[in-house]
Amino acid sequence: MFLKTDIWNVQDSQFPTTGTPEEKLKFVLNYAILAPSSHNTQPWRFKIDSNVVYLYADRSRSLPIADPDGRELIISCGAALFNLRIALHHFSYAGKIKIFPDSTNPDLLATIELGDPIKEATDEKLLFQAIQKRHTNRHDYQDWDVPESLLKSLQKDAISEGAILQVIKGDIARANIAELIAQGDHLQMADPNFRNELATWVRPSTSKSHDGLPIYTHGIDEHWEFATPLFALVLRTLDMGQSVAERSRKLLQSSPAIVILSTKFDKPADWLGVGQALQRVLLRTQVIKLFASFLNQPIQVPELRSQLSKLLSDKGYPQIVLRLGFGMEVKPTPRRTVDEVVN
Repeated sequence: MFLKTDIWNVQDSQFPTTGTPEEKLKFVLNYAILAPSSHNTQPWRFKIDSNVVYLYADRSRSLPIADPDGRELIISCGAALFNLRIALHHFSYAGKIKIFPDSTNPDLLATIELGDPIKEATDEKLLFQAIQKRHTNRHDYQDWDVPESLLKSLQKDAISEGAILQVIKGDIARANIAELIAQGDHLQMADPNFRNELATWVRPSTSKSHDGLPIYTHGIDEHWEFATPLFALVLRTLDMGQSVAERSRKLLQSSPAIVILSTKFDKPADWLGVGQALQRVLLRTQVIKLFASFLNQPIQVPELRSQLSKLLSDKGYPQIVLRLGFGMEVKPTPRRTVDEVVN
């Protein structure tokens, strides 16, 4: 339907208003696939059967070292599901969604139908317009405060999706979080299996796979893209834990706001739900041109995750660590087309 260069520029005017339910559902998937995912693995696949979309976890795109339980994989699928919900509302459908509809198939995360006709709410229109503008920004942020009113709004957004968003305040709390992130970097980068897994997803932006992390997402000038194979080799070969940890410390210290998304329980349904909360939060920040990136290292290391949990006032299960701030626009990462994720 679209050229690969047009993935981020789909036009809502092309929605097949007079088309079949199948054609309409396939069109809204163009927005679902713009969700973020760990290492840009895009671990989702869809099946369309007449008037129903089936959302599956694609285990072939899992990260066995960084995400052995598939927790982040399902969170990523939850983010895609939220985009799908907002897109349906934009095109005047309520959406009829069932979560984990088949207890015998845990990889079937949701079924989605068009649902009844509705009128799109003004707030959701803003979120829809943010879908194509939202990009993870891993660069330094400006030294501008994030409005307290926005942080409170983000907390309400998280609650509406069944999650908790805690704002990390105070120098001591931020220092404790920074220390856990640095420990996570050291432990992960010391593991050759982790480094190999990370390097596997380093791609030139022209890669035919249309996934993974181009070299510019690692803070390297895109003009050095020809050196991508060398960069991947260095990742595999050298333990750069010290430099990576220092970079993470710098990013955290220079970030105006640090927030943590958590859940009361820690089951797949909670992961899918927090993925939707995450995407609602990310789209909300994009509405006012606030950027975000992930610092999930202490959540990916079990012993550090338990320490992080003890630092949180809600005492739940931490799922996502986000840094927020204002900065320069960044290039989006590649995406597979709808035809590549539907089977």
